[in-house]
Amino acid sequence: MLEQLFTAPYAAPRLRSSPLGAWLDGFVDRLSGLGYTFGSCLSCVRLAADLGRWMAEHGLSAESLDESGVEAYLADRGTQRERRREASNLLLAHLRAVGVALPRLEVPDDSAITLHSCRYADYMRRERGAAEGTVEGYVAVVREFLHHRFDAGEVKLASVGASDIGEYLVGRAPGLSQKRVAYLASALRSFFRYLFVQGETAQDLSRATLMAQTRDQASIPQYLLPEEVERLLDTCDVRTPVGRRNRAILLLLVRLGLRASEVANLELGDIRWRSGEIVIRGKGNLVDHLPLLSEVGKAIAEYLATDRAAVLPSKRVFLRVCAPLCELGGRGAISCVVRQGLKKAGLQPSRRGAHLLRHTLATRMIRAGSSMAEIAEVLRHHSTGSTAIYAKVDFEALRTVAQPWPRTGGVE
Repeated sequence: MLEQLFTAPYAAPRLRSSPLGAWLDGFVDRLSGLGYTFGSCLSCVRLAADLGRWMAEHGLSAESLDESGVEAYLADRGTQRERRREASNLLLAHLRAVGVALPRLEVPDDSAITLHSCRYADYMRRERGAAEGTVEGYVAVVREFLHHRFDAGEVKLASVGASDIGEYLVGRAPGLSQKRVAYLASALRSFFRYLFVQGETAQDLSRATLMAQTRDQASIPQYLLPEEVERLLDTCDVRTPVGRRNRAILLLLVRLGLRASEVANLELGDIRWRSGEIVIRGKGNLVDHLPLLSEVGKAIAEYLATDRAAVLPSKRVFLRVCAPLCELGGRGAISCVVRQGLKKAGLQPSRRGAHLLRHTLATRMIRAGSSMAEIAEVLRHHSTGSTAIYAKVDFEALRTVAQPWPRTGGVE
């Protein structure tokens, strides 16, 4: 209600008499529900009222407001553009939510490149059971390749040859790591195998895809020492909502070895409090059950009971704690939590994403005497090759099988 923001007796009636006044009370409630502070609500309402005055000057109704109208308003006012844009977009979203303004007009992208990309994405999900992150990454590479090959011309997949694939990869290679070039090649190999299976190309061009030379398992996986893990966890101030949420996220990563996407997609129903387990929807749409460790469960329970907004319809466990309250932005947001924690802890490993903590758990397990089979079960690896890399971090065991360094002349 407007009276919650404006104490002067004339302020609320005057605002309600403006062109957008009929919807300002509901707008205040919406902002409060999204977690905006008193000051932010006050600022947004004032700017929304200014937008209403501008609309009245130009003969625009609330029903006709859209993105083009917001841009025209911003161009006219000239000052405080970002604050005005945020307030205007929030108001427009509210008007659409209550059925006043028309829904955003989505112009369908019916280009040939989009059509082929969507069909390939459906194939990856349906036939290959690929994880969503893999689908998004591969489709992005495919779209880039098709734009490079056909530009604005007609897309004729049958005209693509091995030289086109090689030219694209060689042109992209400078400035990219070998691993990234290998990723581009893998995406194209998958796409052209799909085209051959679907009969879109006469020959299987997946075999013509150049591969960047990489040395499998040539490096030692990055990990944190036990004392470094504690330093990382200690950066979370459990007296604050952000600290309680981030600690729960970090514990899921480092104690259970979850992937960033698995943490981001975790839903309230996935936590089985009575049976003491947590349901994980991992790669390939597989569903696994892991024990809910007491330390992890306690951190999640404190966050849910104290900080997680109950007003949102989302089923996701982890939400933003600052306005606007909504779901976290996928696996990138989870890795951002890890990077910020590492920075606060003064740790600078070469790898700073969420996967660092997955490596850390595997390293701790093997040093505690766990077998490769046990590590593969906890990390839910589908291939034994994915687990084998952790054998190299058990330096004490490797010393027992290492050959003595050759010496000359019998010198000790």
